[in-house]
Amino acid sequence: MSRLYADIHKRIGGFGLNVMIKSDASRIGILGESGSGKSMTLKSIAGIETVDAGHIEVDGRVLYDSGSKTDLKPQKRNVGYMFQNYALFPTMNVLKNVMAGLGRATDDNRSKAMDMLRRFRMDGFEDKFPWELSGGQQQRVALARIMVTEPSLILLDEPFSALDSYLRDRMQVEMLEMLEDYRGQVVMVSHSRDELYRFSEELFIVSDGHIIRHGETKAVFREPWSAVAARLTGCKNLSSARRIDGHTVEAADWGITLKLEREIPPHVNYIGFRAHSFEPIWGEYQENCVKCDLIRVDDLPFEKNYYIRTVNSDSPLCWFVQGEEQKVLDARGLPDYLKLNEDDILVLE
Repeated sequence: MSRLYADIHKRIGGFGLNVMIKSDASRIGILGESGSGKSMTLKSIAGIETVDAGHIEVDGRVLYDSGSKTDLKPQKRNVGYMFQNYALFPTMNVLKNVMAGLGRATDDNRSKAMDMLRRFRMDGFEDKFPWELSGGQQQRVALARIMVTEPSLILLDEPFSALDSYLRDRMQVEMLEMLEDYRGQVVMVSHSRDELYRFSEELFIVSDGHIIRHGETKAVFREPWSAVAARLTGCKNLSSARRIDGHTVEAADWGITLKLEREIPPHVNYIGFRAHSFEPIWGEYQENCVKCDLIRVDDLPFEKNYYIRTVNSDSPLCWFVQGEEQKVLDARGLPDYLKLNEDDILVLE
């Protein structure tokens, strides 16, 4: 089974990267904002960035170890790296771009490259140049160039960041299809939670050079643990919290007190609630409800975003409504209250 172990310590100016990734998942995601250290992590694994200290190992093969002074050059690591802009050679045609990863221009290497182009549905394009290709075609060529070398690990650095939303969604699906037969590990970094939720089996969240949460992807989204991780996974509603007792917590920014059946940990600092999870209540007040005092509504193509007044004018509650729920609102009007059901309440550090 493939296994990645990367303990990386690196400092550039005032920024320090100190991360540990240990995973045998086939598809690994690294989520973080720009400047968090996620791309630097990939480049350190690939050997593009020089690491100050640590240990990097893929499938039991040591790529870097500060203790033994092992530091394989990038071309010796057997790691495929896809840059954001694909980094195809502009003066080489498609076939030569793919062959570039194999070294010498032999008949055998040409045959391998053509086989890979056929696999990625790019046969017939071998004489084209990168500037003559669409974004999706460039991506397939870049991936073919990586795969032809039979790497033990593939690293994808924000591969969809420069694309519009329609092309991005289509190319994500294509990427997953193209990687179906690849038996090694793939690591993708992105600032898009949706991309990584679709792609990754295991997720690492990076903030300010440190991993603040990791685990099975859906579990991380379900229980992000910290306010930073909750925000990065798309939680729109965050309030400072004050624990009153083992089952009562005040969401200070929203002006409500929540009663929970589960034990509230002593270290709670924030309460989170996702914008699609509110339950509308018509009629009398119920426990764990906030009054539906509407500030404004944004009418978007596929949903409506309602903004609800709270005691903190800087922290309105976001309630996003789609489909059948919106039809109910259209028929009944706005509810009197919005309920925060316990299963959806995030208790955060």
